[in-house]
Amino acid sequence: MRLKAAAAAVLCLHCLGVYLFTRGFLLTRTELSASSRPSDLSRCPCSSASASASASADLHLPRPGWTPPTVDRVLILVVDALRFDFVAPSSLFQHQHQHQWMDRLSSLQHVASSHPLSSRIFKAIADPPTTSLQRLKALTTGGLPTFIDVGNSFAAPAIQEDNWIHQLVTTGRRVVMMGDDTWTHLFPHHFNHSYPYPSFNVKDLHTVDNGVAQHLMPWLYREDWDVLIAHFLGVDHAGHIYGVDSQPMVQKLEQINALLQNVIDIMKSQKHLLNTMLIVMGDHAQTLNGDHGGGTSEEVETCLFAWMPRSLPSSISSIFDSSTCGLGLNGKNICTSTMQQLDFAVSISALLGIPFPFGSIGRVNPELYALSPGSWDPQWLPASFYQDPRSDLKTWKNNFAHVLCINSWQVKRYIDSYSATSVMGFPSDDLHYITKLYNEAQSRWSDSKNSPCKPENGTINEFSDFLLSFATLARSAWTEFDLKLMGVGLGIFIISIIFHLFVFERAHSLSNVYDNKTQKSSNHLQIYVAFLLVAVRAVSFLSNSYILAEGRVANFLLATTAIGSIRSSLVYGKIKKHDLVFLILIILIRFGIEKGMSKQAATNPFLNYDSGSDFDLKWLPSLFEGHDFVTLLSEVSPMIILFLLSFLSCKYITCTVDSRYIRWVVTVGTMLSYLFIATFWLSERSFAPKMVYVIGLSLFVLNFVLRYLGILEKGETVQRLRTLALVMVSAWSPTILILLGKQGPFAVLVCIFAGWSIISSKNKGLLDDFKMDPISVMQWSLLAICLFYQTGHWCTFDGLRYGAAFIGFDEFKVVRQAILLFVDTFGISHILPIFSLPFLVTIPNSSSSKGRDKTVIFLNLTQVYLLYGLITAITTTFTVLCVAIQRRHLMVWGLFAPKYVFDAIGLLLTDLLICVSALYYC
Repeated sequence: MRLKAAAAAVLCLHCLGVYLFTRGFLLTRTELSASSRPSDLSRCPCSSASASASASADLHLPRPGWTPPTVDRVLILVVDALRFDFVAPSSLFQHQHQHQWMDRLSSLQHVASSHPLSSRIFKAIADPPTTSLQRLKALTTGGLPTFIDVGNSFAAPAIQEDNWIHQLVTTGRRVVMMGDDTWTHLFPHHFNHSYPYPSFNVKDLHTVDNGVAQHLMPWLYREDWDVLIAHFLGVDHAGHIYGVDSQPMVQKLEQINALLQNVIDIMKSQKHLLNTMLIVMGDHAQTLNGDHGGGTSEEVETCLFAWMPRSLPSSISSIFDSSTCGLGLNGKNICTSTMQQLDFAVSISALLGIPFPFGSIGRVNPELYALSPGSWDPQWLPASFYQDPRSDLKTWKNNFAHVLCINSWQVKRYIDSYSATSVMGFPSDDLHYITKLYNEAQSRWSDSKNSPCKPENGTINEFSDFLLSFATLARSAWTEFDLKLMGVGLGIFIISIIFHLFVFERAHSLSNVYDNKTQKSSNHLQIYVAFLLVAVRAVSFLSNSYILAEGRVANFLLATTAIGSIRSSLVYGKIKKHDLVFLILIILIRFGIEKGMSKQAATNPFLNYDSGSDFDLKWLPSLFEGHDFVTLLSEVSPMIILFLLSFLSCKYITCTVDSRYIRWVVTVGTMLSYLFIATFWLSERSFAPKMVYVIGLSLFVLNFVLRYLGILEKGETVQRLRTLALVMVSAWSPTILILLGKQGPFAVLVCIFAGWSIISSKNKGLLDDFKMDPISVMQWSLLAICLFYQTGHWCTFDGLRYGAAFIGFDEFKVVRQAILLFVDTFGISHILPIFSLPFLVTIPNSSSSKGRDKTVIFLNLTQVYLLYGLITAITTTFTVLCVAIQRRHLMVWGLFAPKYVFDAIGLLLTDLLICVSALYYC
């Protein structure tokens, strides 16, 4: 079977397998179309219809809802990627060093310490994945995020599920939004006034924040709004580009702090804002490197600060948690609490007196509810609601018990609806237990209706137990795994491997027949050794620890092959220089992997090294601290290596390409690309990367045009394949290099010399120059994996280098930025290695290419591509198997699912590039 047909068939099988397995594994939560309505309260056992009508007539703001509103307005300031230690006093983190980003939001600390009964700092725990789209969706609907929504992060669809923004609009509230334009994508027709700004240019730290500041202050003096949402992005962007421990981050926090102080001063001075609650919150947090998307503590532990200008009575103080306290900047005590972000949607609904979102499964937060005067002040409460004039605390408990009763009824209604309409629902035993908790709480509420004293602690605790138990159940069993689809998808992966093996064996047999060689047994030995190492790596994916250390595992296996080559050389009595060079390069790559993963290691508890680790490099910076030479070397060395790469490229192109015109075009194009790269690094001129992209795309298109016009068909087969491969690699290399940043030249240089070492180390005692060497192909694959991790990538969504998508561009265009991000992520690990595979067949050590049968060469090239694709397919199949087995693992969404997504995309990309290579080379 020809390579083109085989590659296309394998690609189709893998597409089908990925599609079916993904449908079974990454099923989204069933979103119900139902919405809560004010009239639904008549069916609630917590309130009679007459009470509801009476309440509606007596409310401070006579608008339809389920509970009396307890505030006039809510001002929500969202600081994207707000870490808890940005707000909480540094004295709470005594086990850590004092960092420059701590205590920068002093205005919030001052309010929290001076007004402990009217303000609160919460550690708000978000649910992963921690991308902005999913967090905003969860914050407004009150449901848990779904993993598959990560794919929509760059093109947010409008939210169809019930949410408190929708409830505000349907009940006549006026909503104003300014800042991140994701809000207008999620809620395209909900805002009375909106001032959206583009959100995906991570290099732009100021446009969004300055725009918000421009519009926010005038709106605070106006009274024609009920909810005002302002979403700042500068902190998130500063983290992505510079990291948390950087001067731009400090400057951005100081800017936000000054703006918050202005907001607080205005709220204190304006009478119409006296009963307005200020909420400053993050949608998620960020690692020290500024990344987010996963489920580590640094990514999920964000902050929520709430404050009311109106003072609360001291009797309410017993509600607040005082277990975690520390001294603020003014020496006064500041206590913090913990809440789940899952509770935000229903809490904000209770504060504003609107129907709770139908799909909300959170619990009204007691401390946030207590901050609002309407929860305890008799002047706010309708006559139909029980009041105890002797105790504000007792009044609050009675009102909160009523709110929790409605809260629990709504969640139970959702559970019943979800179980009736969803494919799988919840496990029957768990559902029975949850129903029992609800019935017991509801029974206590019903029994106490006619009692002299309304229910307090007992009812609150029982309703809370029900709500917390269901939230725990939803987190552990929410995802509906379709085992049949997953099994069929896994079966197709296995079938594709069997088909792959059949085609490879057929090509291998044909090669032996055409070549008239008697080397079958030795070549099979090479295949067995290669597959043994591949199997070791594939099986390692069954362990989460080895997935985290994938780069190190690949480097270890690559070093094993290098040591094996040196041992073979010693058997023949001479160590070959290319084997020593290869081993040295592997050691350098290992240190590069440690550096590339260090930003993850610094923030991921699963990757922290003990002090006795073999590769603990924390001592290195201290050796050179304060030495300008190191800084100079870090700036100059990329330019030196870039010059070396340009020299090598020019030399290889001159020696390889026969056609004078093609040689001239490729050489000029490559040299200009390197010149533009240097220009960009020296002057940051945006036109330079654009020129690199244009030249690379032009060379890529020119390759195919010349190939199919027959201009590149001249000369011997080996020479033609070398020319085609070199021109293709030359077209891609500058673009990949500039996207990788200043680490790119070193990575590409290592790639070149390591590739040369692999080609030179083909076992010439057993195989001739053109024979397919399975060990070399396997080394090529392992090298690609090592380069992926060496350049700072890893298989998690917070490992995506978003800054690369904006090299050369300031404005956001989803297709263009997605392409650049894709090339940065997979360029060094997939595109370059696959397009350069012909070098394994076409760079002999002698002049034996003359008279060589063209069919034999293409059969060997076919084997190389089939074996490379087979190695990728085997490892991906084991990833799929691992994910299926670990689907209920604690780290399934933080580790196993991202690994599956990256491997599945990598497999399909590998198949696609092999198809393109078959069309181009064969």
